[in-house]
Amino acid sequence: MKPIQHLSSDCRAVTAVLSRIGDKWSVLVITLLGEGPMRFSALKAAIDGISQKMLTATLRGLERDGYVTRTVYPTVPPRVDYALTDIGRDLLVPVRALSDWARRNRFRVEEARARFDGDRREAS
Repeated sequence: MKPIQHLSSDCRAVTAVLSRIGDKWSVLVITLLGEGPMRFSALKAAIDGISQKMLTATLRGLERDGYVTRTVYPTVPPRVDYALTDIGRDLLVPVRALSDWARRNRFRVEEARARFDGDRREAS
């Protein structure tokens, strides 16, 4: 079998995407917005434990990278909706697949960790 070549530019591109979506909150935000546009307050209420500051930073990062749009409506008070862009909806496919995989394999991973931790304690 021919070895796979990894170009530095490819690795940088993958690293850049994973650093954005691989944080604690981005996958949750992307998944929620996959159901349709949401207001900031609805997102905050739906994500247990996220602070206003962290949600703001997460949304700004996702917007900067083109995954999310922010639409401000000229009402009093102003209404702001967040929605996935085309690339955000495209990203939703592997994000959902990874989420499904994680739920299906959670117990296997926990068992492997317990075995590993037990083996390390016995070796000490």
